[in-house]
Amino acid sequence: MKKQTYILLIFIGSLIFPKIHHAQNDDLGNNEDKFQEFFYEALKQKGIENYDRSVEALLKCIDIDNSVPVLYFELGKNYNQLKNFGAAEDALKKAVDKDPDNEWFLDELYGFYVSQNDYDKAIKAVKQLVKYHPDYKEDLASLYVRVEKYDDALEILDELDDAFGISISRDIMRNRIYEVTGRKKDQIKNLEERVENNPDKESNYLALIYRYSENNEKDKAFETAKELLKINPNSQLVHLALYKFYLDEDNAEKAIESMKIVVNSSEIKPEAKLKVLTDFVQFVGNNPQYEADLVEATSMVSDSNNSKTLIELGQYHLAKNNKEKALEYYETAHQLEPDNFGVLRNVMLLYLDLKKYNLVNDKSAEVLEKYPSQPLFYLINGVALNELNQPKKALVSLETGLDYIIEDPKMEADFYNQLSKAYTLLNNTVKAKAFTDKAKQIETSN
Repeated sequence: MKKQTYILLIFIGSLIFPKIHHAQNDDLGNNEDKFQEFFYEALKQKGIENYDRSVEALLKCIDIDNSVPVLYFELGKNYNQLKNFGAAEDALKKAVDKDPDNEWFLDELYGFYVSQNDYDKAIKAVKQLVKYHPDYKEDLASLYVRVEKYDDALEILDELDDAFGISISRDIMRNRIYEVTGRKKDQIKNLEERVENNPDKESNYLALIYRYSENNEKDKAFETAKELLKINPNSQLVHLALYKFYLDEDNAEKAIESMKIVVNSSEIKPEAKLKVLTDFVQFVGNNPQYEADLVEATSMVSDSNNSKTLIELGQYHLAKNNKEKALEYYETAHQLEPDNFGVLRNVMLLYLDLKKYNLVNDKSAEVLEKYPSQPLFYLINGVALNELNQPKKALVSLETGLDYIIEDPKMEADFYNQLSKAYTLLNNTVKAKAFTDKAKQIETSN
Protein backbone atom coordinates (compact mmCIF):
# COMPACT_ATOMS: atom_id res chain seq x y z
CA MET A 1 0.00 0.00 0.00
CA LYS A 2 1.21 3.46 -0.81
CA LYS A 3 1.21 5.69 2.27
CA GLN A 4 1.46 9.45 1.85
CA THR A 5 3.15 11.63 4.43
CA TYR A 6 0.45 13.55 6.20
CA ILE A 7 1.39 17.24 6.46
CA LEU A 8 -0.63 18.31 9.42
CA LEU A 9 0.00 22.01 9.01
CA ILE A 10 -2.02 22.07 5.80
CA PHE A 11 -5.05 20.93 7.70
CA ILE A 12 -4.38 23.15 10.67
CA GLY A 13 -4.15 26.13 8.34
CA SER A 14 -7.59 25.32 7.00
CA LEU A 15 -8.92 25.28 10.53
CA ILE A 16 -7.51 28.51 11.89
CA PHE A 17 -10.63 30.35 10.74
CA PRO A 18 -13.30 27.62 10.50
CA LYS A 19 -16.69 28.43 9.21
CA ILE A 20 -18.68 27.98 12.36
CA HIS A 21 -22.41 28.15 11.68
CA HIS A 22 -24.02 29.81 14.69
CA ALA A 23 -26.81 32.33 14.71
CA GLN A 24 -25.32 34.64 17.27
CA ASN A 25 -22.48 36.68 15.74
CA ASP A 26 -21.34 37.66 19.21
CA ASP A 27 -20.36 34.04 19.84
CA LEU A 28 -18.28 33.72 16.68
CA GLY A 29 -14.93 34.75 18.12
CA ASN A 30 -15.43 32.68 21.24
CA ASN A 31 -16.34 29.61 19.19
CA GLU A 32 -13.29 30.05 16.98
CA ASP A 33 -11.05 30.15 20.05
CA LYS A 34 -12.73 27.11 21.58
CA PHE A 35 -12.54 25.20 18.30
CA GLN A 36 -8.80 25.78 17.95
CA GLU A 37 -8.19 25.00 21.60
CA PHE A 38 -9.99 21.65 21.38
CA PHE A 39 -8.33 20.79 18.08
CA TYR A 40 -4.80 21.42 19.33
CA GLU A 41 -5.66 19.50 22.50
CA ALA A 42 -6.78 16.57 20.33
CA LEU A 43 -3.47 16.59 18.46
CA LYS A 44 -1.49 16.83 21.68
CA GLN A 45 -3.32 13.92 23.31
CA LYS A 46 -2.91 11.83 20.19
CA GLY A 47 0.81 12.61 20.17
CA ILE A 48 1.18 11.13 23.66
CA GLU A 49 -1.07 8.20 22.74
CA ASN A 50 -4.03 9.27 24.88
CA TYR A 51 -6.40 8.36 22.08
CA ASP A 52 -9.56 8.39 24.18
CA ARG A 53 -8.90 11.98 25.30
CA SER A 54 -8.08 12.94 21.73
CA VAL A 55 -11.48 11.57 20.70
CA GLU A 56 -13.21 13.65 23.40
CA ALA A 57 -11.54 16.84 22.16
CA LEU A 58 -12.40 16.10 18.52
CA LEU A 59 -16.05 15.47 19.38
CA LYS A 60 -16.13 18.87 21.08
CA CYS A 61 -14.81 20.40 17.85
CA ILE A 62 -17.55 18.62 15.91
CA ASP A 63 -20.15 20.02 18.31
CA ILE A 64 -18.95 23.49 17.34
CA ASP A 65 -18.64 22.82 13.59
CA ASN A 66 -19.43 19.44 12.05
CA SER A 67 -18.52 20.50 8.51
CA VAL A 68 -14.71 20.22 8.82
CA PRO A 69 -13.54 16.95 7.13
CA VAL A 70 -10.20 16.68 8.94
CA LEU A 71 -12.00 16.22 12.27
CA TYR A 72 -13.47 12.92 11.08
CA PHE A 73 -10.13 11.91 9.58
CA GLU A 74 -8.39 12.38 12.92
CA LEU A 75 -11.32 10.81 14.75
CA GLY A 76 -11.13 7.71 12.56
CA LYS A 77 -7.43 7.25 13.23
CA ASN A 78 -7.97 7.55 16.98
CA TYR A 79 -10.83 5.05 16.95
CA ASN A 80 -8.62 2.66 15.00
CA GLN A 81 -5.94 2.91 17.69
CA LEU A 82 -8.62 2.21 20.30
CA LYS A 83 -9.71 -0.84 18.25
CA ASN A 84 -13.18 0.62 17.88
CA PHE A 85 -13.19 -0.44 14.26
CA GLY A 86 -16.83 0.24 13.47
CA ALA A 87 -16.56 3.83 14.65
CA ALA A 88 -13.23 4.18 12.84
CA GLU A 89 -14.76 3.14 9.52
CA ASP A 90 -17.75 5.46 9.97
CA ALA A 91 -15.52 8.44 10.77
CA LEU A 92 -13.13 7.84 7.87
CA LYS A 93 -16.02 7.36 5.42
CA LYS A 94 -17.52 10.63 6.63
CA ALA A 95 -14.18 12.41 6.06
CA VAL A 96 -14.09 11.06 2.49
CA ASP A 97 -17.73 11.99 1.90
CA LYS A 98 -17.03 15.57 2.95
CA ASP A 99 -13.82 15.81 0.89
CA PRO A 100 -13.92 13.04 -1.76
CA ASP A 101 -10.83 14.29 -3.60
CA ASN A 102 -8.57 14.24 -0.54
CA GLU A 103 -5.86 11.67 -1.18
CA TRP A 104 -4.82 11.31 2.48
CA PHE A 105 -8.37 10.53 3.55
CA LEU A 106 -8.78 7.91 0.83
CA ASP A 107 -5.41 6.35 1.62
CA GLU A 108 -6.25 6.08 5.31
CA LEU A 109 -9.61 4.45 4.54
CA TYR A 110 -7.90 2.06 2.11
CA GLY A 111 -5.29 1.14 4.70
CA PHE A 112 -7.99 0.57 7.29
CA TYR A 113 -9.84 -1.88 5.04
CA VAL A 114 -6.65 -3.79 4.28
CA SER A 115 -5.85 -4.04 8.00
CA GLN A 116 -9.32 -5.49 8.52
CA ASN A 117 -8.86 -7.94 5.61
CA ASP A 118 -11.92 -6.39 3.97
CA TYR A 119 -10.50 -6.60 0.48
CA ASP A 120 -13.68 -5.85 -1.44
CA LYS A 121 -14.03 -2.48 0.26
CA ALA A 122 -10.26 -1.93 -0.04
CA ILE A 123 -10.58 -2.42 -3.80
CA LYS A 124 -13.28 0.24 -4.01
CA ALA A 125 -11.12 2.67 -2.03
CA VAL A 126 -7.92 2.07 -3.97
CA LYS A 127 -9.73 2.50 -7.30
CA GLN A 128 -10.39 6.09 -6.24
CA LEU A 129 -6.71 6.53 -5.40
CA VAL A 130 -5.44 5.32 -8.77
CA LYS A 131 -6.15 8.70 -10.37
CA TYR A 132 -3.68 10.35 -7.97
CA HIS A 133 -0.78 7.92 -8.28
CA PRO A 134 -0.25 5.06 -10.77
CA ASP A 135 1.59 3.21 -7.99
CA TYR A 136 -1.80 2.42 -6.49
CA LYS A 137 -2.54 0.30 -9.56
CA GLU A 138 -0.04 -2.25 -8.31
CA ASP A 139 -1.86 -2.25 -4.98
CA LEU A 140 -5.08 -2.88 -6.87
CA ALA A 141 -3.50 -5.82 -8.73
CA SER A 142 -2.32 -7.26 -5.41
CA LEU A 143 -5.82 -6.98 -3.97
CA TYR A 144 -7.27 -8.72 -7.01
CA VAL A 145 -4.84 -11.59 -6.36
CA ARG A 146 -6.04 -11.79 -2.76
CA VAL A 147 -9.66 -12.13 -3.87
CA GLU A 148 -8.63 -14.52 -6.68
CA LYS A 149 -9.62 -12.21 -9.52
CA TYR A 150 -6.55 -13.26 -11.46
CA ASP A 151 -7.63 -12.03 -14.90
CA ASP A 152 -8.25 -8.54 -13.52
CA ALA A 153 -4.85 -8.62 -11.80
CA LEU A 154 -3.04 -9.68 -14.99
CA GLU A 155 -4.80 -6.99 -17.00
CA ILE A 156 -3.52 -4.31 -14.62
CA LEU A 157 -0.01 -5.81 -14.58
CA ASP A 158 0.02 -5.71 -18.39
CA GLU A 159 -1.05 -2.05 -18.33
CA LEU A 160 1.69 -1.17 -15.86
CA ASP A 161 4.36 -3.09 -17.80
CA ASP A 162 3.33 -1.32 -21.01
CA ALA A 163 3.42 2.08 -19.35
CA PHE A 164 6.48 1.79 -17.10
CA GLY A 165 8.42 -1.26 -18.22
CA ILE A 166 9.05 -4.50 -16.38
CA SER A 167 9.55 -4.49 -12.61
CA ILE A 168 10.70 -7.23 -10.23
CA SER A 169 7.80 -6.75 -7.83
CA ARG A 170 5.22 -7.05 -10.61
CA ASP A 171 6.96 -10.08 -12.06
CA ILE A 172 6.86 -11.80 -8.67
CA MET A 173 3.11 -11.15 -8.55
CA ARG A 174 2.64 -12.25 -12.15
CA ASN A 175 4.57 -15.50 -11.62
CA ARG A 176 2.58 -16.19 -8.48
CA ILE A 177 -0.65 -15.90 -10.51
CA TYR A 178 0.70 -18.21 -13.21
CA GLU A 179 1.77 -20.73 -10.56
CA VAL A 180 -1.55 -20.67 -8.69
CA THR A 181 -3.60 -20.95 -11.87
CA GLY A 182 -1.28 -23.36 -13.68
CA ARG A 183 -1.11 -21.08 -16.72
CA LYS A 184 2.34 -22.09 -17.89
CA LYS A 185 1.51 -21.46 -21.53
CA ASP A 186 0.37 -17.92 -20.76
CA GLN A 187 3.55 -17.36 -18.77
CA ILE A 188 5.72 -18.54 -21.63
CA LYS A 189 3.72 -16.51 -24.16
CA ASN A 190 4.29 -13.38 -22.06
CA LEU A 191 8.04 -14.03 -21.98
CA GLU A 192 8.17 -14.76 -25.70
CA GLU A 193 6.52 -11.41 -26.35
CA ARG A 194 9.07 -9.70 -24.14
CA VAL A 195 11.94 -11.24 -26.10
CA GLU A 196 10.30 -10.24 -29.38
CA ASN A 197 9.59 -6.68 -28.23
CA ASN A 198 12.96 -6.14 -26.56
CA PRO A 199 15.46 -8.49 -28.23
CA ASP A 200 18.52 -6.85 -26.70
CA LYS A 201 17.54 -7.45 -23.06
CA GLU A 202 19.39 -10.43 -21.59
CA SER A 203 17.03 -10.96 -18.62
CA ASN A 204 14.10 -11.68 -20.96
CA TYR A 205 15.98 -14.52 -22.64
CA LEU A 206 17.15 -15.94 -19.31
CA ALA A 207 13.61 -15.95 -17.90
CA LEU A 208 12.30 -17.64 -21.05
CA ILE A 209 15.08 -20.27 -20.97
CA TYR A 210 14.22 -21.04 -17.36
CA ARG A 211 10.48 -21.39 -18.06
CA TYR A 212 11.03 -23.53 -21.14
CA SER A 213 13.27 -25.83 -19.09
CA GLU A 214 10.75 -25.93 -16.27
CA ASN A 215 8.06 -26.90 -18.79
CA ASN A 216 10.29 -29.68 -20.22
CA GLU A 217 10.66 -27.84 -23.54
CA LYS A 218 14.42 -28.38 -23.60
CA ASP A 219 14.87 -27.91 -27.34
CA LYS A 220 13.23 -24.47 -27.19
CA ALA A 221 15.29 -23.60 -24.13
CA PHE A 222 18.51 -24.62 -25.90
CA GLU A 223 17.62 -22.64 -29.03
CA THR A 224 16.80 -19.57 -26.92
CA ALA A 225 20.11 -19.87 -25.09
CA LYS A 226 22.02 -20.08 -28.39
CA GLU A 227 20.06 -17.09 -29.70
CA LEU A 228 21.05 -15.07 -26.64
CA LEU A 229 24.69 -16.03 -27.17
CA LYS A 230 24.50 -14.74 -30.75
CA ILE A 231 23.05 -11.43 -29.60
CA ASN A 232 25.34 -11.13 -26.59
CA PRO A 233 28.50 -13.23 -27.04
CA ASN A 234 29.86 -11.91 -23.73
CA SER A 235 26.93 -13.17 -21.67
CA GLN A 236 28.11 -15.21 -18.71
CA LEU A 237 24.73 -16.04 -17.19
CA VAL A 238 23.57 -17.90 -20.29
CA HIS A 239 26.24 -20.52 -19.66
CA LEU A 240 24.35 -21.61 -16.54
CA ALA A 241 21.92 -23.18 -18.99
CA LEU A 242 24.21 -23.93 -21.92
CA TYR A 243 26.58 -26.28 -20.10
CA LYS A 244 23.66 -28.58 -19.24
CA PHE A 245 22.39 -28.61 -22.80
CA TYR A 246 25.89 -29.36 -24.12
CA LEU A 247 26.27 -32.22 -21.62
CA ASP A 248 22.92 -33.65 -22.71
CA GLU A 249 24.06 -33.76 -26.34
CA ASP A 250 27.51 -35.17 -25.37
CA ASN A 251 29.33 -32.09 -26.56
CA ALA A 252 32.04 -32.31 -23.91
CA GLU A 253 34.27 -29.56 -25.26
CA LYS A 254 31.55 -26.91 -25.30
CA ALA A 255 30.15 -28.11 -21.95
CA ILE A 256 33.56 -27.69 -20.33
CA GLU A 257 33.99 -24.29 -21.93
CA SER A 258 30.64 -23.16 -20.48
CA MET A 259 31.41 -24.63 -17.04
CA LYS A 260 34.72 -22.79 -16.92
CA ILE A 261 32.99 -19.52 -17.74
CA VAL A 262 30.44 -20.08 -14.95
CA VAL A 263 32.97 -21.15 -12.33
CA ASN A 264 35.20 -18.17 -12.98
CA SER A 265 32.42 -15.59 -13.48
CA SER A 266 32.19 -12.56 -11.20
CA GLU A 267 28.49 -12.13 -12.08
CA ILE A 268 27.28 -15.54 -10.93
CA LYS A 269 26.38 -16.28 -7.31
CA PRO A 270 28.46 -18.83 -5.36
CA GLU A 271 25.44 -21.13 -4.88
CA ALA A 272 24.95 -21.40 -8.64
CA LYS A 273 28.67 -21.95 -9.17
CA LEU A 274 28.61 -24.77 -6.64
CA LYS A 275 25.83 -26.54 -8.54
CA VAL A 276 27.83 -26.27 -11.77
CA LEU A 277 31.02 -27.36 -10.04
CA THR A 278 29.21 -30.39 -8.60
CA ASP A 279 28.11 -31.35 -12.12
CA PHE A 280 31.64 -30.67 -13.38
CA VAL A 281 33.15 -32.97 -10.74
CA GLN A 282 30.62 -35.69 -11.53
CA PHE A 283 31.29 -35.36 -15.26
CA VAL A 284 35.06 -35.65 -14.79
CA GLY A 285 34.51 -38.60 -12.45
CA ASN A 286 32.91 -40.40 -15.40
CA ASN A 287 35.31 -38.88 -17.93
CA PRO A 288 38.74 -38.72 -16.25
CA GLN A 289 40.42 -37.57 -19.46
CA TYR A 290 39.08 -34.09 -18.69
CA GLU A 291 40.57 -33.84 -15.18
CA ALA A 292 43.08 -31.22 -16.30
CA ASP A 293 40.16 -28.98 -17.27
CA LEU A 294 38.63 -29.41 -13.82
CA VAL A 295 41.92 -28.55 -12.14
CA GLU A 296 42.23 -25.46 -14.32
CA ALA A 297 38.69 -24.34 -13.55
CA THR A 298 38.93 -24.95 -9.81
CA SER A 299 42.29 -23.25 -9.36
CA MET A 300 40.45 -19.92 -9.29
CA VAL A 301 37.46 -21.26 -7.34
CA SER A 302 39.68 -22.32 -4.46
CA ASP A 303 40.47 -18.66 -3.88
CA SER A 304 36.79 -17.71 -3.78
CA ASN A 305 36.31 -18.12 -0.01
CA ASN A 306 33.25 -20.25 -0.61
CA SER A 307 33.35 -23.11 1.90
CA LYS A 308 30.75 -25.19 0.03
CA THR A 309 32.87 -25.10 -3.09
CA LEU A 310 35.97 -26.06 -1.13
CA ILE A 311 34.16 -28.96 0.56
CA GLU A 312 32.95 -30.20 -2.82
CA LEU A 313 36.53 -30.11 -4.13
CA GLY A 314 37.76 -31.88 -1.01
CA GLN A 315 35.20 -34.66 -1.51
CA TYR A 316 36.23 -34.99 -5.14
CA HIS A 317 39.91 -35.42 -4.36
CA LEU A 318 39.08 -37.76 -1.47
CA ALA A 319 37.11 -39.96 -3.86
CA LYS A 320 40.15 -39.93 -6.18
CA ASN A 321 42.29 -40.99 -3.16
CA ASN A 322 44.33 -37.80 -3.44
CA LYS A 323 44.35 -37.24 0.32
CA GLU A 324 46.95 -34.48 0.40
CA LYS A 325 44.93 -32.38 -2.04
CA ALA A 326 41.67 -33.20 -0.25
CA LEU A 327 43.21 -32.07 3.04
CA GLU A 328 44.20 -28.71 1.53
CA TYR A 329 40.62 -27.96 0.60
CA TYR A 330 39.17 -29.23 3.87
CA GLU A 331 41.63 -27.19 5.94
CA THR A 332 40.72 -24.03 4.03
CA ALA A 333 37.02 -24.83 4.43
CA HIS A 334 37.58 -25.37 8.17
CA GLN A 335 39.14 -21.92 8.47
CA LEU A 336 36.00 -20.46 6.90
CA GLU A 337 33.62 -22.65 8.91
CA PRO A 338 35.33 -23.54 12.20
CA ASP A 339 32.05 -24.89 13.64
CA ASN A 340 31.36 -27.30 10.78
CA PHE A 341 31.62 -30.67 12.51
CA GLY A 342 31.77 -32.69 9.29
CA VAL A 343 34.68 -30.68 7.92
CA LEU A 344 36.61 -30.92 11.21
CA ARG A 345 36.05 -34.68 11.33
CA ASN A 346 37.44 -35.08 7.81
CA VAL A 347 40.46 -32.91 8.63
CA MET A 348 41.30 -35.00 11.72
CA LEU A 349 40.82 -38.31 9.91
CA LEU A 350 43.01 -37.14 7.05
CA TYR A 351 45.72 -36.13 9.51
CA LEU A 352 45.67 -39.74 10.75
CA ASP A 353 45.64 -41.24 7.26
CA LEU A 354 48.60 -39.05 6.29
CA LYS A 355 50.44 -40.00 9.51
CA LYS A 356 50.47 -36.42 10.85
CA TYR A 357 50.36 -37.75 14.40
CA ASN A 358 51.95 -34.78 16.12
CA LEU A 359 49.46 -32.49 14.41
CA VAL A 360 46.59 -34.72 15.56
CA ASN A 361 47.89 -34.65 19.12
CA ASP A 362 48.29 -30.88 19.12
CA LYS A 363 44.86 -30.32 17.59
CA SER A 364 43.08 -32.85 19.83
CA ALA A 365 43.08 -30.72 22.98
CA GLU A 366 41.34 -27.89 21.15
CA VAL A 367 38.89 -30.25 19.43
CA LEU A 368 37.96 -32.16 22.61
CA GLU A 369 37.40 -28.92 24.47
CA LYS A 370 34.81 -27.95 21.85
CA TYR A 371 33.32 -31.48 21.50
CA PRO A 372 33.86 -33.17 24.89
CA SER A 373 31.26 -35.89 24.28
CA GLN A 374 32.24 -36.97 20.75
CA PRO A 375 33.88 -40.43 21.03
CA LEU A 376 35.39 -40.22 17.54
CA PHE A 377 37.82 -37.50 18.59
CA TYR A 378 38.96 -39.50 21.64
CA LEU A 379 39.59 -42.45 19.33
CA ILE A 380 41.55 -40.29 16.87
CA ASN A 381 43.59 -38.88 19.74
CA GLY A 382 44.21 -42.36 21.13
CA VAL A 383 45.40 -43.66 17.73
CA ALA A 384 47.84 -40.75 17.37
CA LEU A 385 49.21 -41.21 20.90
CA ASN A 386 49.77 -44.92 20.30
CA GLU A 387 51.63 -44.10 17.09
CA LEU A 388 53.72 -41.56 19.02
CA ASN A 389 54.52 -44.30 21.58
CA GLN A 390 52.65 -42.57 24.40
CA PRO A 391 50.47 -45.51 25.50
CA LYS A 392 49.64 -44.19 28.98
CA LYS A 393 48.15 -40.99 27.55
CA ALA A 394 46.41 -43.06 24.88
CA LEU A 395 44.73 -45.19 27.57
CA VAL A 396 43.36 -42.09 29.32
CA SER A 397 41.88 -40.74 26.10
CA LEU A 398 40.51 -44.10 24.93
CA GLU A 399 38.94 -45.04 28.27
CA THR A 400 37.28 -41.63 28.49
CA GLY A 401 35.90 -41.80 24.97
CA LEU A 402 34.61 -45.35 25.46
CA ASP A 403 32.02 -44.03 27.94
CA TYR A 404 30.47 -41.80 25.26
CA ILE A 405 29.79 -44.52 22.68
CA ILE A 406 26.09 -45.12 22.05
CA GLU A 407 25.06 -48.13 19.94
CA ASP A 408 28.04 -48.05 17.58
CA PRO A 409 29.59 -51.54 17.61
CA LYS A 410 32.18 -50.77 14.91
CA MET A 411 33.54 -47.77 16.81
CA GLU A 412 33.50 -49.79 20.02
CA ALA A 413 35.62 -52.48 18.36
CA ASP A 414 38.05 -49.80 17.13
CA PHE A 415 38.41 -48.52 20.70
CA TYR A 416 39.13 -52.05 21.99
CA ASN A 417 41.77 -52.60 19.29
CA GLN A 418 43.51 -49.36 20.23
CA LEU A 419 43.29 -50.21 23.95
CA SER A 420 44.90 -53.56 23.14
CA LYS A 421 47.65 -51.78 21.23
CA ALA A 422 48.29 -49.41 24.15
CA TYR A 423 48.58 -52.31 26.61
CA THR A 424 50.86 -54.14 24.18
CA LEU A 425 53.15 -51.09 24.13
CA LEU A 426 53.11 -51.25 27.95
CA ASN A 427 53.98 -54.99 27.80
CA ASN A 428 50.71 -55.90 29.53
CA THR A 429 49.88 -58.87 27.32
CA VAL A 430 47.00 -60.09 29.49
CA LYS A 431 44.98 -56.92 29.15
CA ALA A 432 46.06 -56.54 25.55
CA LYS A 433 44.60 -59.98 24.74
CA ALA A 434 41.43 -59.26 26.71
CA PHE A 435 40.70 -56.18 24.61
CA THR A 436 41.63 -57.95 21.38
CA ASP A 437 39.16 -60.69 22.25
CA LYS A 438 36.43 -58.11 22.95
CA ALA A 439 37.06 -56.47 19.59
CA LYS A 440 36.92 -59.83 17.77
CA GLN A 441 33.71 -60.77 19.55
CA ILE A 442 32.01 -57.59 18.36
CA GLU A 443 33.38 -57.96 14.83
CA THR A 444 32.19 -61.58 14.47
CA SER A 445 28.72 -60.81 15.86
CA ASN A 446 28.20 -57.97 13.41
